[in-house]
Amino acid sequence: MVARQRKTEETDMKFIDLRSDTITQPTPAMREAMAKAPVGDDVYGEDPTVNRLQEMAAERMGKEAGLFVASGTLGNLAAILSHCQRGDEVMVGNKAHTFLFEAGGISALGSVHSCQLPNQPDGSLALEDIRAAIRPDDPHDPISRLVCLENTHNRCGGTCQSVVYTRKVAAFAHERGLKVHLDGARIFNAAAALGVPAKALAEPVDSVTFCLSKGLCAPVGSVLCGTKEFIARARRIRKMAGGGMRQAGILAAAGIVALETMVDRLGEDHARARRLAEGLRNVPGLSLESGTPATNMVFVSLLPEMKSDTGAIREALKAHGVLVGASSERRFRLVTHYWIDDSAVNQTIQAFGTVLSP
Repeated sequence: MVARQRKTEETDMKFIDLRSDTITQPTPAMREAMAKAPVGDDVYGEDPTVNRLQEMAAERMGKEAGLFVASGTLGNLAAILSHCQRGDEVMVGNKAHTFLFEAGGISALGSVHSCQLPNQPDGSLALEDIRAAIRPDDPHDPISRLVCLENTHNRCGGTCQSVVYTRKVAAFAHERGLKVHLDGARIFNAAAALGVPAKALAEPVDSVTFCLSKGLCAPVGSVLCGTKEFIARARRIRKMAGGGMRQAGILAAAGIVALETMVDRLGEDHARARRLAEGLRNVPGLSLESGTPATNMVFVSLLPEMKSDTGAIREALKAHGVLVGASSERRFRLVTHYWIDDSAVNQTIQAFGTVLSP
């Protein structure tokens, strides 16, 4: 039996779940902290545990203030609507989470126009593309207001944006009167992979979100960080969007434990992702993408001669106790996290070998 497999108190599930790091569950230390957390009304700013989490998060990102939000999607929404007015334009990658997977909220709720720039293979936006996308001062055009980056970049293989690159983009944008927001959902994974503090990756930008509920294992929440003035605007947006929470310290307590205990171990997930990738490289019928894994995501595709699609193979793997994600009909995404140990990696490699054997 694989240790630390996904399990709930109500059921006896023993799947090796590699679909995403969003499936992580709170550790025993988090559950204890949640049960004991002092709470207050966070809409009034009176929840001491939320306030402590926000202060810790801001310090980690090198910013003046933080705002606890229910999700990374809400954090990005609040950030963009705080930076932009109705009719303004934000430059965002065409593979960015904000563009692809956040229900068009910036347009539907904020009337913010998006300019989709091509993401480079490493997830970056080319400076020449940003330069070309800046609108002239013309009443026919929306006002260029904001550049959004993503680190790590989900759809580009969990790739990292370096400190040098982020500084270049921020300096370029600021010289032209633009703000920069960083969707840092997995910024601590980027920091671990690059061997730098997360603060160094966030320092050049005007605002940053990071998730507590992915590799850090907290059950709920993200934190948006920026200046005090910016966070005051974002707090109003959070309330408008229905995100004002009352005794939210019960949730924030898990986030505090996450920051204290889970950040420094993310390299273990990256090491297991590398072991998983090496094992899958030897499975006939699979093609490992160049550069994978950059962090905790392994992207692997079916070779052209394979007749089955990912849907059929996923079902077959499930019968072997392994759950995997698919980003297309021929491409798998496997994400390592706290609940995936060495035995789980070995069992996954064996399952792929069995399912894909002639």
